[in-house]
Amino acid sequence: MSDPTAPEAIPTPQTEAAAQAAETATPPPPQTGAEPTAAKDPLEEAQAEVLRWKDQAYRQAAELDNFRKRMAREAQESRAYANADLLRGLLPVLDSFEMGLEAARAESEKSMIFMGMSMVQRQIMDFLREQGVQEVEALGKAFDPMLHEAVSTEVNATVPEGQVLRVTRRGFRLRERLLRAASVIVAAPAAEADATTATDAVN
Repeated sequence: MSDPTAPEAIPTPQTEAAAQAAETATPPPPQTGAEPTAAKDPLEEAQAEVLRWKDQAYRQAAELDNFRKRMAREAQESRAYANADLLRGLLPVLDSFEMGLEAARAESEKSMIFMGMSMVQRQIMDFLREQGVQEVEALGKAFDPMLHEAVSTEVNATVPEGQVLRVTRRGFRLRERLLRAASVIVAAPAAEADATTATDAVN
């Protein structure tokens, strides 16, 4: 029990300042239990950086190798097909020359004109072969839309449907590229011919 007769403590400036500081003091942050992040090993980081640079170097080397191969291939194709347009333009001249040759043959195969034109034709064909030009096989072959151009169809009971019956204009290719498709007449089934005849009769 407190003594009623004890004198009451009188607050001093020092005690008031201490009390105010205790009230305004920031409480310490709560402990979360999380451990601080460990520092990365500089050696591991350097090794990872080296691996990234190696991978990038390998990729760049592969792209450069592919570029060189592509340029070499394009250069080879350019040399192989550099005169394709010139050879293609020569084909109509050859067609006209061969028409004249056939007219000379009809008159006489012993004439000097026919023999001279035949010699020129052989020279032209030898020149085309030296340039890599080959005639497209068509007569007696199955119709191939990649090599042949059908100008007409004709019923023929002795050959299967779709076989080339006649060649109206020869086709040529330069190595693996087609210069001109062969114009051909293709065998058609009898049913198709009957349908065509019936349509013409109606019209």
